[in-house]
Amino acid sequence: MTVTTRFAPSPTGYLHVGGARTALFSWLYARKHNGTFILRIEDTDLERSTQESVQAIFDGMEWLSLNYDTEPTFQTHNFPRYKEIIGQLLETGHAYYCDCSKEELEILREQQMAAKEKPRYNGKCRDANKPQSDKTVVRFKTPMDGAITIADLVKGDITVANKELDDLVIARTDGSPTYNLTVVVDDMDMNITHVIRGDDHINNTPRQINILNALNAPLPEYAHLPMILGSDGARLSKRHGAVSVMQFRDEGYLPQALLNYLVRLGWSHGDQEIFSIDEMIEFFDLKNVNGAASTFNMEKLLWLNHHYLMHGELAEIVPHLVWHLAQLGIDAANEKVDLTDLIKAQRERSKTLVEMANASIYFYREFENYEEKSAKKAFSAGSDNVLTHLKNAFAQLQNWEKEALHDVVKNTAETLELGLGKVAQPLRVAICGSGVSPSIDITLSLLGREKTVARLERAISHIQTLA
Repeated sequence: MTVTTRFAPSPTGYLHVGGARTALFSWLYARKHNGTFILRIEDTDLERSTQESVQAIFDGMEWLSLNYDTEPTFQTHNFPRYKEIIGQLLETGHAYYCDCSKEELEILREQQMAAKEKPRYNGKCRDANKPQSDKTVVRFKTPMDGAITIADLVKGDITVANKELDDLVIARTDGSPTYNLTVVVDDMDMNITHVIRGDDHINNTPRQINILNALNAPLPEYAHLPMILGSDGARLSKRHGAVSVMQFRDEGYLPQALLNYLVRLGWSHGDQEIFSIDEMIEFFDLKNVNGAASTFNMEKLLWLNHHYLMHGELAEIVPHLVWHLAQLGIDAANEKVDLTDLIKAQRERSKTLVEMANASIYFYREFENYEEKSAKKAFSAGSDNVLTHLKNAFAQLQNWEKEALHDVVKNTAETLELGLGKVAQPLRVAICGSGVSPSIDITLSLLGREKTVARLERAISHIQTLA
């Protein structure tokens, strides 16, 4: 048997981190077992589904590198097949036409709730042999007795008596199929062996199993993942902060950090916290998924992101930094700044790529003004003389490397009989616009000779206008 899993989002909004975790667990399970991972777009809600949301799903999956093994499928392309299966269920007596009106069903619901009964369809049309019309829906004929036991790979056995289920609608009055019918048909036709999804679908599972049984189709195994909560114990939503996958990208998180965080959100492998993708695949097991809800901790994610900035492969970080620099209007590909050196210089004090990009603007673009407090302290009397010595030395320097640049700063301090800080700090403010930067030799090496000399000339003129 080839393990086949699927991620089946509805394109009615952004890709939520809860959906991303479901996709990750489904992807990991397929990769762990050398199986197949399918992306299925469940777009039968024509009123709410949008192309923008479809693209958001594609973008999120690509950013997270959760590659699928077939072309994405769309349920709206499969309507003829759904119609065929609905016809088959009608022919075999597993479904029937129902012409009960919405008003009639609402009255029934109110009566049942008033009697403190579980609202459900009462089966009025079940054996009435109603003819098809533009007012009829198709209902699945749920077995009257017996029970469905879900051997859930996360939550253990879950048993639901069939008498607790009503005859659900599988086709609307316009003939369009409903969710529980389309999911069953697709899972059956795609030979899905493992359905890994959120536990908000548990109520759908016995209904889907009954339809699969009526079609004499093999049953997949089910694993229902617990929900993700916000810090207040409520279901994670926008009010808790970023929940869209692409919003995490926009806020400067690395996909590796988000994946590492999501895999630990309800799953564990001993006490290990940091996992490479290869380790996730090697160690992942649904048996180790916690059945209880997990709480999303933004501080922990931020810690992980800083860890990946500090210790991640530079080549993997570079394209993401390039993207963030582009958001600032900087085309890093056409600049001389070495991005791997830039990351190494900035990562200790940057927890996100947004922080890193913003802290690196002066390497690419002239700053408008000097930071007032830093300039007031660094540009004191005589600092123009210090900067002039530095400018002349840098202009003549043959080897623009960190060691040589450090020697220029050190030699200038010795020649002028000043402490190193009295030289380095005016230099830092002159070339960066503020008193904060990586070590001065690294900053100079990244900035380059041309910009360094030009900014020193600017600072000298600025100081002399203050005199």
